[in-house]
Amino acid sequence: MITYVPYQDIDKAKYDHCIRHARASRIYAFSWYLDCVADRWDVLMEGDYDTVMPLPRKTKYGITYVYTPPWVQQLGLFSLHKTNEKTQYEFLKRISKKFVWIDYHLNSSHVSASGSVSIKKNYLLSLEGGIEKIQDNYNKNRKRISKREFDNLDLDKNGDIEVFIENYKNQEKTYAISEDAIDRLKCLYLKGMKQVHVWNVFHEKEFLAGLVWLQDAQRITYLAPLADERAKQLHVPTYLINELIRDFQGQQMMLDFEGSMVAGVENFYQSFGARAESYYYFKKRFLHHV
Repeated sequence: MITYVPYQDIDKAKYDHCIRHARASRIYAFSWYLDCVADRWDVLMEGDYDTVMPLPRKTKYGITYVYTPPWVQQLGLFSLHKTNEKTQYEFLKRISKKFVWIDYHLNSSHVSASGSVSIKKNYLLSLEGGIEKIQDNYNKNRKRISKREFDNLDLDKNGDIEVFIENYKNQEKTYAISEDAIDRLKCLYLKGMKQVHVWNVFHEKEFLAGLVWLQDAQRITYLAPLADERAKQLHVPTYLINELIRDFQGQQMMLDFEGSMVAGVENFYQSFGARAESYYYFKKRFLHHV
């Protein structure tokens, strides 16, 4: 039986236990993360938090709707057990009956893309091998760039979030983002000190580029890269990704690039040997049902 649990009634300890041990665990789904990125979120639950689906929601013009918050790529169904298409359908049917407006991203464990669900692409790179083995799968151009010396760069791996954000705002034409989303990024950094990391890159004490990345038990997530045209010409994004790989090489983890449907960005991720993984976008408008 599927139960709707409003935010104030959620047992966060049981809920987080399910997220932590779910086959498709994602850092975005933990309660501390959702508390930062969403004003309100409820849960669909089966059993005693054996299977859960977090539902960030808002109300506008009297309409309550489900949405995917900033800094979140995938939510959907999380379970301590293997789920089938029927279970996934029943959860989607339940939220479709309750809400008339839905913009929601489902994680890669969902097995079909039928009805109101369309496919999106993510890119993942296994970190199990050593750096040399991983770089063997780079394309020719990425190998060439990775062999360069970057001695003129100063990388602060305990970066100041305020420095990152100040420069992020200065790049607003490239990184169109609201003040609200910026505040939510700050919240993530403050609440997830051991899981949310800031790297800032300087050249002769001048800020050049930066990266906010996430760490959980399974993935390193490339959350918020920042690089202007000068930084790109100096191949700083490649330098930062290689540093991440060096730090986590040989571990049973994935580097999650968070995907892109933009050809140039896709090509960049693929140049590191990253493989595509499908996740899904569930969209509903008013009278349309699953």
